[in-house]
Amino acid sequence: MRAQPEPLLTTVGPGSLEEIRAGLTDPVQKRLPTWLLYDPLGSSLFEAISRLPEYGLTRADERILADHASEIVGAFARPLAVAELGSGSGRKTRPLLESLAATGGASYFPIDISPAALERCARELGGIPFIRIEPIEADYVQGLAEAVRLQSTDRMLVLFLGSTLGNLEPAEAPRFLREVRSQLKPGDGLLLGTDLVKPVDRLRQAYDDRLGVTAAFDLNVLARLNRELGAEFDLERFRHEARWNARERRIEMHLVALEGMHVPIRTLGMVLELRAGESLWTESSYKFGAGEVKELGARAGFASFRQWTDAEWPFAETLFLAI
Repeated sequence: MRAQPEPLLTTVGPGSLEEIRAGLTDPVQKRLPTWLLYDPLGSSLFEAISRLPEYGLTRADERILADHASEIVGAFARPLAVAELGSGSGRKTRPLLESLAATGGASYFPIDISPAALERCARELGGIPFIRIEPIEADYVQGLAEAVRLQSTDRMLVLFLGSTLGNLEPAEAPRFLREVRSQLKPGDGLLLGTDLVKPVDRLRQAYDDRLGVTAAFDLNVLARLNRELGAEFDLERFRHEARWNARERRIEMHLVALEGMHVPIRTLGMVLELRAGESLWTESSYKFGAGEVKELGARAGFASFRQWTDAEWPFAETLFLAI
């Protein structure tokens, strides 16, 4: 007899089941919410992806942060608190925190929905002197509100690194930036990482590597639904596919059904019907122009202070000040 799965709501909060149900019953394109990718195994697989030769984004991000850490933190008066949205392991953040440690220290609030990622972050960065680490297990907006509450008198620098803004839909990204701005004081900062438009072949390889790590990361969504929602997906009957949508300037990750099937999902009380060739859309990664990023910040109530780009892998870090 199969063991009963733990209810998903115990780990991701109210409303999540309806979000999943709505995506799976979308009559135009069935989809799954991106946050499902980041359970403990998914977070570990993403860390592995970030080290792959095809995925140059993380290394570009790290180069910019390492080369310009002192300029970034030097733009702010002390005391300074740092809140990182979607911190993961926090590996990329080390140069910024070391620069702060050399000038008196700071409070650091890694914010993530993954407890495993926060544990890795505490281990990765726990040895930096004069840096007080206070992990917050929450989504971005709730976590930032908690960090602001804990450090209401300090200048706040919010980090949104990598290319996570690109996972939001075009209508959602400006709204999200406005929500971040609404929690900050004038003079607080936002360091925003964005992946820039580049040749299509290079993009496809980054999201469909030769070792199949990205495919495993994508397929783990179905394994998670099996564990937590009592679904009966057979992972061998799906393949991972990375698609470039030129009109929308985004990479899409899809799980394509290799044959027609009926998949019971016990916790949702439904049977998912899939045709051969039909897909479940699991993630979007929008790509930007450097000037477009500055315009997004301006519309949200930020002034662009400085922007750095990487020559090897087109990527930008933009430092904004709240106005």
